[in-house]
Formats: sequence, structure tokens, C-alpha cells
Amino acid sequence: MPLSREHHSALILCQLLKKSMPDYKGLPSEPKAKASYAVNLFHTILAAHFRKEEELLQRLKDCCAGMNAMAEEIYKEHEQLTAAFLSLTGSDKLEASLNQLGEELEKHVRKEERQLFPFIEEHCPKNLLAESKDLFH
Repeated sequence: MPLSREHHSALILCQLLKKSMPDYKGLPSEPKAKASYAVNLFHTILAAHFRKEEELLQRLKDCCAGMNAMAEEIYKEHEQLTAAFLSLTGSDKLEASLNQLGEELEKHVRKEERQLFPFIEEHCPKNLLAESKDLFH
């Protein structure tokens, strides 16, 4: 599933941003460099990833009970994460902001992998999933 494969780079970013994690070889280790890396990754990968997920959720809208509520949660989290990424460059508490973003992004990715995607596979009609295979499979 393309969306799940894209979550791998997001999870690596989560670990990079958390202050309790060791440095990754070849990735930035200083807070300003981590922030720059995170903002760049957001603009080059994650923003498009969020749009693809939202397109999938729009296609599956009203497919089953609970889908719209779950979609609204994901939309809200995307908005909050986007704001957090965009506020990094002006943060006066950069290390704390990076750590919080790492924690929140990880919770979001895990929620999609453990709750949203299994819910979609279990409850949405197979024909809708087939029509969305460019995003979902």
C-alpha cells in the first residue's frame, strides 16, 4: 500500500526529532539543522502524502458508519501537524518543539496504520477500495 510505504520516512523523521533518541548517521544532529531538515521533508514529501490520504478519505466518504468521524480526526491532525512543521523556523524553544512534533507525528502515523487503514479494509466496500487502489494498494 503506497501510503503505508511512505510512512517509513515519516517514522524515521519522528525518531530524529525526539530528544531521547541517539543521532542517526548521515542525518542532522543539531536542533536548527533538524528543524531545517524536517521542514524540507514536510514540503517535499509529507505535504503531498497528507493530500493523498485526504483524497483517499474523500473518496471513501460515507462508505460506512464511522468513516466520516475518523476522517475528520485525520484532517484535524493533518492541520495540527502542518502548523507544527511550519512553526519550527520561528520557535524559541526549538528542542522542545522538535520533540513534541516527533511524538505527535509518530502517534498520527501509528493511528493510521493501526486504526484507520484496518478500519478501511474491514468496513469499506470492495468496489470503492478497488477504485482507490492507486492510493491504497
